[in-house]
Amino acid sequence: MAVYTIGDVHGCYDQLLELESMITEDAAGLPGKKLIIMLGDYVDRGPASAQVIEHLLHKPHADFQRICLTGNHDIAMLDYLEKRLSLSGWWHMGANSTLLSYGIDVERLRMIHRTPQMLDDTIRASIPHRHKQFLRSLPIMINAGSFLFAHAGIRPTLSLKDQKDDDLVSIRSEFFENAHLLRQWVVHGHTPIETPRQEGRRFNLDTGAFSTGKLSALRLWQKKGRVFTT
Repeated sequence: MAVYTIGDVHGCYDQLLELESMITEDAAGLPGKKLIIMLGDYVDRGPASAQVIEHLLHKPHADFQRICLTGNHDIAMLDYLEKRLSLSGWWHMGANSTLLSYGIDVERLRMIHRTPQMLDDTIRASIPHRHKQFLRSLPIMINAGSFLFAHAGIRPTLSLKDQKDDDLVSIRSEFFENAHLLRQWVVHGHTPIETPRQEGRRFNLDTGAFSTGKLSALRLWQKKGRVFTT
């Protein structure tokens, strides 16, 4: 089975459609079913987070299956919607662009509502239930034998069963500095770079789509890799 892994989308709906078109064209020449793995961070920073989630709620092309992992931005959005995080806690991560994609103008609402609680209640009620359910449903990691897929990476000094969720969506330096200890290939995003890059047994697919316009994917098929970038 050919596996296509897509890096951090961050509300870049147009780039996602363009990349999916490139993948569909490439996959047409390959036999059997294909799998798309999304590495998380569907929301914040880019202009169309709501459209990205709505798109991912629909089934992909008939020849494809899709698994969407969670990222730290998706978790922050859900934590806010479920009252585990304040609006200010999500805001600094790029919440404003996400809320605007739902037609929610927070600055305007602040002039209407007298209390922060009223503001929060209005915002939370404005997000479609199916989008909240999508965020709740996202797994945090895929372990596929010689390959592991996670939003940010893993802590190489720990076994898989001892990994912490926070590391899987947020780790950076301890993953990079100890990558020589990896026993599996780890395909990840989370840390923006100019072009998709393999270093040892890790492969970073986050090309900063929200600021560069470049959304990237990696195809794995018959022990060979191919990179696609919008």
